[in-house]
Amino acid sequence: MTAFTPAAGVKYIEKGWDEGDSLQLPPEGPTVGRRGIKEYRAPEALILIAADRDRHPLICPSCGSPEVERTPARESVDDAPGGRVTLHCNGCSRSAVYIDRVGAPTTPSHSLRPPRG
Repeated sequence: MTAFTPAAGVKYIEKGWDEGDSLQLPPEGPTVGRRGIKEYRAPEALILIAADRDRHPLICPSCGSPEVERTPARESVDDAPGGRVTLHCNGCSRSAVYIDRVGAPTTPSHSLRPPRG
């Protein structure tokens, strides 16, 4: 039988019920996943995106802060129709991103087809 050799930098915590039993913890390092990124829940994001598309004042639906930044800004040259828009609240650090589809049809293309018959 081959003995288990832990990876370098692995820490052990003694369980206390049996000598030699231990729990292996991962080494310290960068976190995995999106833990550092705060995003809106879907209903909140939709409220904020609808307000932006209707050109209403942007107020964070999560914390109520009026300090929501839009990138690119409405008045900027980069605000071309059909571009990526980021909405970021400076109060709670939540973000929402959407594609501005100005001029796109509001009804699905399958509903524009003539009926078969």
